Amino acid sequence: MSESIELQLKTLPNAPGVYQYFDKDNKIIYVGKAKDLKKRVASYFTKTHENGKTRVLVKKIVQIKHIVVNTETDALLLENNLIKKHKPRYNVLLKDDKSYPWICIKKERFPRVFMTRNVIKDGSEYFGPYTSVKTVKVLLDLIKDLYPLRTCSFDLSAKNISESKYKVCLEYHLKNCKGACEGFETEANYNESIKEIRNIIKGNFKESLEKFQQVMLDFATKMEFEEAQKIKDKLTLLSNYQAKSTIVNPSINNVDVFSIISDETHGYANFLKISNGAIIQSHTTEIKKKLDETDQELLELFIIEIRQRFNSQSPEIYVPFEVDLGENIKVTVPKLGDKKRIVELSERNAKYYRQEQFKQIKIVDPERHVNRIMAQMKKDLRLSEEPKHIECFDNSNIQGTNPVAACVVFKDGKPSKKDYRHFNIKTVEGPDDFASMEEVVYRRYSRMLAENESLPQLIVIDGGKGQLSSALKSLDLLGLRGKIAIIGIAKRLEEIYYPGDSIPMYLDKKSETLKIIQYLRNEAHRFGITFHRNKRSKSAIQSELEQIPDIGTQTITTLLRTFKSAKRVKEASFEEIQEVIGKARAEKVYTYYHPKKNM
Repeated sequence: MSESIELQLKTLPNAPGVYQYFDKDNKIIYVGKAKDLKKRVASYFTKTHENGKTRVLVKKIVQIKHIVVNTETDALLLENNLIKKHKPRYNVLLKDDKSYPWICIKKERFPRVFMTRNVIKDGSEYFGPYTSVKTVKVLLDLIKDLYPLRTCSFDLSAKNISESKYKVCLEYHLKNCKGACEGFETEANYNESIKEIRNIIKGNFKESLEKFQQVMLDFATKMEFEEAQKIKDKLTLLSNYQAKSTIVNPSINNVDVFSIISDETHGYANFLKISNGAIIQSHTTEIKKKLDETDQELLELFIIEIRQRFNSQSPEIYVPFEVDLGENIKVTVPKLGDKKRIVELSERNAKYYRQEQFKQIKIVDPERHVNRIMAQMKKDLRLSEEPKHIECFDNSNIQGTNPVAACVVFKDGKPSKKDYRHFNIKTVEGPDDFASMEEVVYRRYSRMLAENESLPQLIVIDGGKGQLSSALKSLDLLGLRGKIAIIGIAKRLEEIYYPGDSIPMYLDKKSETLKIIQYLRNEAHRFGITFHRNKRSKSAIQSELEQIPDIGTQTITTLLRTFKSAKRVKEASFEEIQEVIGKARAEKVYTYYHPKKNM
């Protein structure tokens, strides 16, 4: 496996989507779908394949590309589109012209509702596509049982009906149709049923299902349990079906979709090409900023370049915000519906690409990764310099007992555990977090100044305005205010507090800066609470052994070193204790735990 492939495998997302394999000539040789892209693609390179064709395929893979989608169903549909478009050499099953089924509501008077594989642009409504013919048939059976509709292809114009051109057929006598051909059902009543059917197909079938459930109950009341069970099975299937996919939608035709997200140094842009209602192409790339360009400027340049590169003649583009491309191209900024979802899908692919680039940089160029994180933190927290050395403080006490504090240290965005410090609170009595914070901060930095150690660029205090104010008092006493940036983070809403500012700042919940601060806070809490528990445990153990008359500290220490805990001392035999501390003291210890036993 080449280093390039190995790196791509490490950074693939654990999300549903479609993967594409390219050979040395940059030609697509295989397209596949996956519920989890990372696991599926990795399996090609980690398993021993019995199939000779698969072994040859793996040897020819030079590059991997992928498109992230919302569901496994969308992945299946997109896979179908791409295979039919590119006809990769190693795909066999989906190269034929067979397409997925749709449900059609025909544009005609007294519309028919039926399944079809051919989408004809005659004004009819098409819903789907569906990945399962069984689901379509169940849905149509549900509709048929709820709403008697015509199945004939007669031209039911008002004139033909008034002239009694047609006669009712067997379907009418079987009560599967209400006889619209002879005027036994009004057009208004029929269209009301079509309206409800449209809602069912879209997935909004609560009211209709209530009617259907009533039919099931009626069957049960009549002791017709087999019929009731059939309806129940249909309802179970329908609850699992996906009504619609944004991957294939006949209402979106011959359109280019573009989106972009960016950080301080780069933009990440995605392009989706839609032809005949299906996504047939996807391309994502990284754009390096040179002159602090805006997202709008970067996206305009990307659109022009991509349309030229792929020779796109689409008259319309979808984008997340307004761009200026001249008068010859229609620019649409969707606000809702399928058009909005397709832009969101493009944005999602851009975000995943950005994450993958970050992961690759972290592996290949860790220095660049650190520099990017530091630059982002500097901007987000409004600091004067990059916080390459950060320290975070947290207090731990339970009802004022055994008060301790912890200081954890991060360097270049990572824990530096050798620099972690514990503090026993010495000057504060009772549960006073503010005074404890003041003491610990003073002790930490007075010692660092005395030992001439390098100070951090940022101090994070686990707590709100109160703890932050206490820490500031110590920095004032040491003359460090203004020389070290300091912030407080409150747990409830993750507010960031600054000295002298009563209004907190809220960072984006998904931002890397907030994640690092949360990591710092959680690490400080973990480190402090572990120390606190150990201290309480040791205190409890020692106090128990200290209750034994005429047993001194040295004897207690010897016992704990040998037996590791007071519980094991209690469970030990007289002979085992005697071997450690001698007969005379062993008698006192053993008698204390076993007063009624003879040694």
